[in-house]
Parts: sequence; C-alpha cells; structure tokens
Amino acid sequence: MTLKIGIDVGGTFTDFVVTRDGAEPAIFKTLSTPSDPSIAVVNGLAEIAASMHPPMTLEAFAPTIDTIVHGTTVTTNATLTGTGAKSGLLTTEGVRDALEMRRGVREEQYNNRYTNVKPLVPRYLRAGIPGRVDRDGNEAAALDLDAVRSAIELFRSEGVQAVSICFLNSFANPAHEQAAAELVRRELPGAYLSVSTDLLPSIRFYERVSTTALNSYVGPKLNHYLDQLVGRLKGIGFDGLLLIMQSNGGVISPQLAREKAALTLLSGPAGGPGAGLHYVRIHGQNKCIVTDMGGTSFEASVAVDAPMIKNDGEIARHKIALPMLDIHTIGAGGGSIGWLDEGGLLRMGPQSAGADPGPACYGKGGRLPATTDANVVLGYLDPAFFAGGKMKLDVAAARAAIDEHIAQPMGLSIEEAAAGMYRVACNNMAQGVREVTIKRGFDPREFPFIPAGGAGPIHSCLICEELEIPLQIVPRESSVLCAFGMLMSELKHDFVRTFVSRLDAADWTKLEGIIAAMAVEGARQLDEERIPEGRRRFDVKLDCRYVKQYHEVSFVVPQALIAAADAQGIARAFHAEHNRLYGYSLEAENTPVEIINVRVQAIGVTDKPVARHESWAGEDAAHALKGRRAVYIPETRKFREVPVYDGHLMRHGNRIDGPAMIEQETTAIFVSASFDCVVDALGSFALFQKGRADLVASCIKDMKEALV
Repeated sequence: MTLKIGIDVGGTFTDFVVTRDGAEPAIFKTLSTPSDPSIAVVNGLAEIAASMHPPMTLEAFAPTIDTIVHGTTVTTNATLTGTGAKSGLLTTEGVRDALEMRRGVREEQYNNRYTNVKPLVPRYLRAGIPGRVDRDGNEAAALDLDAVRSAIELFRSEGVQAVSICFLNSFANPAHEQAAAELVRRELPGAYLSVSTDLLPSIRFYERVSTTALNSYVGPKLNHYLDQLVGRLKGIGFDGLLLIMQSNGGVISPQLAREKAALTLLSGPAGGPGAGLHYVRIHGQNKCIVTDMGGTSFEASVAVDAPMIKNDGEIARHKIALPMLDIHTIGAGGGSIGWLDEGGLLRMGPQSAGADPGPACYGKGGRLPATTDANVVLGYLDPAFFAGGKMKLDVAAARAAIDEHIAQPMGLSIEEAAAGMYRVACNNMAQGVREVTIKRGFDPREFPFIPAGGAGPIHSCLICEELEIPLQIVPRESSVLCAFGMLMSELKHDFVRTFVSRLDAADWTKLEGIIAAMAVEGARQLDEERIPEGRRRFDVKLDCRYVKQYHEVSFVVPQALIAAADAQGIARAFHAEHNRLYGYSLEAENTPVEIINVRVQAIGVTDKPVARHESWAGEDAAHALKGRRAVYIPETRKFREVPVYDGHLMRHGNRIDGPAMIEQETTAIFVSASFDCVVDALGSFALFQKGRADLVASCIKDMKEALV
C-alpha cells in the first residue's frame, strides 16, 4: 500500500501524519529542534518506525515511504527574527531607495512614533545601475555593465551572500535584468541570485523589488535547511518523492523551492484551509473558518469552496506579491508569555517561550508563565497525560510562575490569574479571526469553526462564544491538521504577466497568446514532475479594476469567455466579485473595466488519502468515560467536576453534554457549558451550541438512513 507522510515543522512541535490507503491516519508529534529542524524530522520518523507492527528500524522503514510532503517555517522565522542572508540589490539608477520609501504611506497613520520597517537590504548595498527600459519594453538607455561589475566587486568585498536584481519596467522587457544576472552568475558564483522577471514579471515596482529582496533574504537559509533535510533523509535510506509545501496551498519540488524560496513563506500553515473543507463537507457545508494554534503563533483563514487566495500580502511588514493563502498570523500560542504592561494590564504574547525552555510546566528551566501553564492550572490539561503521557507537566512550576509574575502583582489568586490569562489569550485569537472574516466581508456566525493545533480545541469554545459561532468541527487529526492537509494538496505553479488594456478594447489574440505561453511553461514544469496530461488543469485569472481605480480584483475567468472575446461576460464576473469584496459595484454606471495582469495556475492532481467513514455506533458514550476532574468553567467563573472522555474510544454518533473534557494523545478538547458534542461519520467531534442539534442532525440522519 502507498505510504505517505505529511510533516509540519512548528516552533514548538514537529507534527507527522502517516497515511496508508484505507487505514486510519496515524498521528505523531516530537519536540522541534530550532537549531536544526531536520533533526526533529528524523527523530519523528524513528518514532514512527518504532510504532510499526512489528517495530522497524529507521533504516528499514525509510525505504518503504513513497512520499513525504513537508511544510517548513524556516523562511518565515528568518524573516520574523531578522536572521536572513546579507543581501545586495542591483536596481535602476535613481530608485534604489524605493525599497525603503515603499509606497510612502505610514501603516499607522495617527501614530507619530511609528517608524518604518528596516529594509532587508541596507542602503550601501543597494546599487543604482544606469540604463533604462520604458513601459512599452523599448530600451531608452543601454545598461551600464561596468557599473554592474563595480557593484559585484562591492558585494564580494562585503561578503554578500545573496543578490537581487530588479530594474524598472523589466516586466515589459527582461533583457537588462538577464544581462546583469549573467554577470553575477559568472563573477559571484557562490551567491544566491533572485531576478525579478523570473520570480514576478508584473507591474508595480515596489511590490516587485520587495518580493525579489525577500526571496534573496530567505533563500540561503532555505537552501541550507534543504541540504540538511535531503542529506539526512538520504542517509537513512529514503528514496521516495519529497515535496515542499508552498504558500498558495500547493506543493512543489525541493529544487523549485530552492530557486523561489519566497514561495514557502507561509509553508507551515498552508495545508490547514484545504483540510478544513474536507471535514465540513460531510455536514453539507462548503465553507469554514480554520484556525491553527501552535506553540508560538495562531493562524486564522477562511475557505469558501476553496481556500482564499490573495496576490499581495506582508510578512513582518515586508511586502510580498506572490499568490498566497489569505492567512492572518498573530503571536498567540501555547508558549505565549503572560506579562503586565506599563499600565498594569495583563497581556499575552507575542513573546513565546518556544520549545526550549518552553512554558514553566515543561520543567526545562522556563520561569515565565505561558498559556500552557494557565491551561494546566485550570484543569484543561492532565499533567500526567500530556503528549499521551510521554511528557509529564510540572504543575507546581506552572503555579509558581503565574503567582510570581501575574497573580501577586495583580492581587489575584493563582486560579484567578490563570483564568485571566486564558480569557486574554482567547480574546486575542477571536480578534485574529475577525481579521479574516468581518474585515473581509464575511459573517463568522455563518461559518463552521475548525480549531487546530494541540491547544486549539481547549480555547475554541470561548472564541466561538465571543464571535457567536454555533458550530465547531474538531477533527481527530486537529493537532496535526496542517500536516494532514499537506497530503491533500496538489502540485501548483503560478505564472503572471502584465497586460494593461481596457476590457472593451482588448487584443484578444494577444491575450490568448500570453495565456498559452504561460500554460506551456506550466506544462513543462508538470512534465518534470511526471504528471500525466490527464491529471493536469490550467486555471486562468484576470486582475481587473475600474478605470482610475488603484487596487485591482483578481477573479477566475473561464477560458471559454476569453476564446469568445466575451468582454461583457468577463465584466459581469468582475462586478460580482467586486460587489462581494467591497459591497458595491459600478455596473449600473457602466464604468469601464481594465485588465492589469493575467494569471495562469498550472495544477497537477495528486493521489489523496482515502477517507474512511465510521459505522453508526449509537449515542451512548459511557464506554469512553475515563474519569472526572475539576476544570474551570468560564460561564460561571468557577471550578467544577466534569466527566473526562477518551477521544480515541468515541465513535460515530456518540454524544456528550457540556461541560466535559475529551482527551486524545496529542490534544485535549474542552466542551464548555454552552456546547454539546457528537461524533460525526469521519470521526470528528462536532461541538454545537446547546439547543442547536439541528446543525448536526442532517449528518447523523443521513448516516443512519445509509446504514438501514
């Protein structure tokens, strides 16, 4: 049988999902090794090998693995911590400060103390090169190759590790960039090189130069990590297919990831939204909110039919204009540290205790109180059953840390301080969900809520109470949801070309030629990845806007409309998408629409894990009851003895009333007093607001009827 493993390297834990055709996914977690994340990958594979029946050595197990899909936070962390490569920039003379000036708009308009983000390339390493191409691609002034050589000498003397090349209007004619790149490759062969027209050949200079600089900044780090990873996997005998998760929710080869490292800036959480849709479809839903609470961060995203994609975003305040999932990240995780600000108010994060030393309860030397410490004090975590009992938690250390840093300064009991930490953390995460729902024009009350990450289901009831969300779906694989989603991802390659034209005056033959050229390029990459023609798909998008509008809207356009030169049909699709995003359109005013960019996504369909539906087992969950313990009930602000269930023993149809705890080896689910829970046919725990059994009744009814 095909053996596939999804691996998600996080700040605290590295997650593994092992799938075989027709078998229930197996879940594993191991502590991350920040100094070299590939060590944790091999450690986890060794643990998986030892769990086989019969147990296997790592060297015997590795050759049996067909595919590894790997998500990494290496590039993300390098950007967030400012530990990327020392970089140089070759750009057009006179605009080298564009990287620092950006759009000239202060992000916090009324904050006079708000300073600009530090550029990824210092000014003395940004070289302005004489030479100019106009907007139509005509050479207005020849490229000064001597100036390029002088810049290369500067970079060599300064020990530059990576070089970016981005010239004005190069999207219209890449000749100057390619000539400069040829010199850099010859004169500075050891440097990591990013060329804007290879990475992002589209209009808007600042977005292009920022994206190119980001790619160079993180490229050497990712290259080093992939060298370590590939070397370690080869050393244990793995000779299967290795794929790297990218920010758009697809996967790519390690070689392409090396060349376009910026594609992996959201690699870690990118598997979550697609996996979320898999779990809600059994409930008749085509949309969901997906959250992932790890040790360091909390990610939130929305999926409607498919994960939401955006073509421009930011990471650590640096602009990136590559297609990426619309995921909002905040510093709120199990390791988020509680502290008091200058006004004595309780804050949680964004500082994190990480994996080493971790929260105080880990017993590894941590002295600062973290969210996990609060969860231990409040009874949500069993200190003897954390990670299935593999890791014992130190309750006394957690209480001491909260007492010293939160309770005593605020004049509270330890339990009151822990409850405050829990509420603040949940409020922070609720605000993160608002960023991807309310601010995007979505009503969160209309979406099922998917809490993922080891600690996510402990906090989800309070988050849903805050947002008035009546339904949660907690997959059995929730603690490793992103790793599971990686196994469901397709191979994806994005291409973009600038094509500026009013829709009603477009040169349709030229537009079709541009689309065809990008499709050929995509087919070439799918050829290299051995994807047969029958498993390929090419999706076309247009970036359009109303004439004189600044921001454009990207939307899918059926190729039949383009082939038919149906300007009106395309305009109607644009008006509808504009109305969905912004609440209005100018269709009635007959405002002209213009095209800015055309995009093609080449998709290679991959084999997916086979979903297994559970048989109806009745409502009684008494067989899964493992005991009772006191936990904090937010609705009453008091502790109460509640039943604790073994989630591994619960089956389809089993129902419990809140408040209660459900425990699995890699996660704990807190069913608050406002929610009840039933297990659906995929084995997921569906938490619904009391009195709203109608939200899950259709799923239960359908399965009952199917079994009759």
